[in-house]
Amino acid sequence: MAIDNEQGALSAIEGWRKEPLRAQRKHLQEAADSLELGAMYYEQKGNEAGVTRVTRCLNLIRTRQQEIDFEITE
Repeated sequence: MAIDNEQGALSAIEGWRKEPLRAQRKHLQEAADSLELGAMYYEQKGNEAGVTRVTRCLNLIRTRQQEIDFEITE
């Protein structure tokens, strides 16, 4: 699932909540990796709006990753 904005990130996270935690974690990591590449691209192009948008998406993804990590270790 391509994540283009914060709403897309929230929709993806919500869709993945139906899956087991480890599967969610995998999806989230793949999304984070893709978003990090996007951030590098936007930085290279000097597109600050793109960097900001991707950073917001990454923050949402990483927050959910932390929630899952906490749930897995309980």
